[in-house]
Amino acid sequence: MSETSQRRGRRTVARHGELSAPSPLSRLLRVVGIAMACVMVAGLGVGVYAYWDLSSAFAANSVELEGQESTPPDIGELVGEKGVDLLLTGIDICEWDTHERYGDRCPSNPAAYGEDGRQLQAGLNDVNLLVHISPEPRKITAIAFPRDLMVATPECTDPNTGNVTYESSYNMINNTYAAGGLACVAKTIDTLTTKYDPELAIDYAATITWDGVIEITNAIGGVEVCVAQTIDDVEAGNLYLEGGQTHNLQGEQALAFLRARKAIADGSDLGRISNQQVYMSGLARKLMSDEVLTNPSTLLSLARTTVTNVDPSAQLTPVTLVQIAMAAKDVPLSDIVFLQYPIGADPNNSNRVVPNETAAAEMFEAIAANRSLAPQSTDGTIDDSIDASGETETPAPDATETPEAGTEVLAPGRTALDESCANPE
Repeated sequence: MSETSQRRGRRTVARHGELSAPSPLSRLLRVVGIAMACVMVAGLGVGVYAYWDLSSAFAANSVELEGQESTPPDIGELVGEKGVDLLLTGIDICEWDTHERYGDRCPSNPAAYGEDGRQLQAGLNDVNLLVHISPEPRKITAIAFPRDLMVATPECTDPNTGNVTYESSYNMINNTYAAGGLACVAKTIDTLTTKYDPELAIDYAATITWDGVIEITNAIGGVEVCVAQTIDDVEAGNLYLEGGQTHNLQGEQALAFLRARKAIADGSDLGRISNQQVYMSGLARKLMSDEVLTNPSTLLSLARTTVTNVDPSAQLTPVTLVQIAMAAKDVPLSDIVFLQYPIGADPNNSNRVVPNETAAAEMFEAIAANRSLAPQSTDGTIDDSIDASGETETPAPDATETPEAGTEVLAPGRTALDESCANPE
């Protein structure tokens, strides 16, 4: 295997080929994205400086985002005036270093992998997480876009082959990485957010690997998760968690918890969203705790894990990561919010979802105005008030209206302060 692969310590991104319904990787990779976001805003500042020798590896596979200038934006101006918008994308692709961990999901023939250790076949962006850090009063909002979301996608060019994928009025969002890499994913997400406010355009972006959830969890000594009812899921790595207890999840057990589906709620892919948010809020609390922030060894391990699992956009440098972390490190847990992009049933395909335009408008307008968000727990169902055109029956709010200061807007999700248990009755 190449020197690059060994140096970067790549982790595997694998495909759940046996699932015809929405894949567990959607939620799993989303959590990896949340973990990366938390790392960046919680403990990355100290660690990146200590591992400055990794900066060249961090930039080795950086990519240009369409429409961005070569000179990085002034981070102080971004944070102080418009906020920072960071896209974290988890790609579903195998890597040689850890292909054996995933059995027949990943090719065993070295010829299927390139010099960088990645599978030659184009990957899917199964996680699309937009992290918005607002100006004062500082808030962090992480919005996950489901992999099975059907949206209009722009024209994109594959940076490796030069092949052009033309724009489409109806396409699955997780096809965009294969069409044009990280830049195409960012371009697509921008079309969903900037119509509400141009300043929600993505400033920085990165791709991440889904084995990172194991590495990050181990680097901080595990994540505590409260379980209401027993979870016994053979298909999720023989996971068994006794109900009525708090468990410290580490390594592959954490991965299995995030993948568990059959033994939770109604067994649907969407049904485990709220349980995974339990993990995410616990992860955020751990990252923000003195146990991590005041422990240099833990921070250094966390920084190395982050840098070796990320391919950034060209303007996302280690210095920028430090600046972002410093801008966000004092955000209270109550203002760290994990949200699911509002969705409705796709009238064309029961295994897909479409945007809930009314709820999305309400959410993004509140974020742009830096108003408080009061997330509501999800029950794993989708909004069936969408008509065949993909619009909700209620007209979208008038974008010219100015919301009252302090107005709270409900959206599916939870805050990092929420300690309620997974798998409730």
